[in-house]
Amino acid sequence: MCDVLVVDDDFMVARAHERIVDQQPGFTVVGVAPTGTDALAQIAQKAPRLVLLDMYLPDMTGLDVIRRAREAGHNVDFLVLSAARESEMVTAALQGGIVSYLLKPFKITELQSRLVGYAERRRLLGRTGDLSQSDLDQALATVSGTPSAPAVLTFPKGLSRETAALAAAALRGSDVDLAASECAERLGLSRVVARKYLEFFVDSGQATVSLRYGQTGRPQRRYAWVAARPS
Repeated sequence: MCDVLVVDDDFMVARAHERIVDQQPGFTVVGVAPTGTDALAQIAQKAPRLVLLDMYLPDMTGLDVIRRAREAGHNVDFLVLSAARESEMVTAALQGGIVSYLLKPFKITELQSRLVGYAERRRLLGRTGDLSQSDLDQALATVSGTPSAPAVLTFPKGLSRETAALAAAALRGSDVDLAASECAERLGLSRVVARKYLEFFVDSGQATVSLRYGQTGRPQRRYAWVAARPS
């Protein structure tokens, strides 16, 4: 579970971000801060792993929050959600070690994809032992918050690359195979829609499907990402 602190001086925006995070599997909001001072206090008290940070705050900039948190030695990552487009501010934020920068306004799926990408990055870098070059490439690719999308470029009508990337990351990051209903619950989709993406992965050779027979009724189709299978 990844503890998240939401920092935004707009109460309604902060609540919206909080709802998106709480609906994302593997994430939980441990606090909401309207100012930089409050953000730094909660970082010290609650030790969140990830901070969703606005750049424009009443008492200081998001850059000040990042700098002071770093100087205090807090082990925390920052994902910027801001309308700030100035190249100087964006450059300074990148130099401060943020994991991603998302410009407001944005779609809910864009924040969801960055959270999934961040979770994938943590999973890759949290492995024991040495990392391969492909591991490093994949971890660095997720810094932008975009999870690795399926390799096939052509999607059937009605399927989007963004949602496919989210579904792929959910399937790839699962320790067990998933049913369409389980994948749908993780992504906030309907079972029918989730199954379309899962079957697309199977058809394109990126996932496998097996049948699990219960005591009654039709067998349940279970999906697993090919790369997750032991060689």
